[in-house]
Amino acid sequence: MIFGKKGGMPGEIDVASFDFLKGSTEFARLWHGESDGLVAIIEPRGIGADPAIFGMAMVDTIRHGAKAYAHAVGISEEDAIERIWAGFDAERDNPTDTPREIDPETGKIL
Repeated sequence: MIFGKKGGMPGEIDVASFDFLKGSTEFARLWHGESDGLVAIIEPRGIGADPAIFGMAMVDTIRHGAKAYAHAVGISEEDAIERIWAGFDAERDNPTDTPREIDPETGKIL
């Protein structure tokens, strides 16, 4: 079971059986909340000090997302990535979210 509840958050993606992740470092998690919209937990130290690396990772993520959407909803990867970039550009031009900081000690939003 990839999605569901297995000792974590409801709907959490279970990656325990993904052997190809051994030796990898997690640096981001994303959720879509009913009232909070996007919640992103990012720990960039795992990928390096240069923020450009994070940008490269996000572009790679978008490409992987296009493949996932194509498979999940039956559209072409080209159509999927076109829609993803449209959403990316719309959000970049007119942000709908304000990033918040999380206290690493308490886990509370500051």
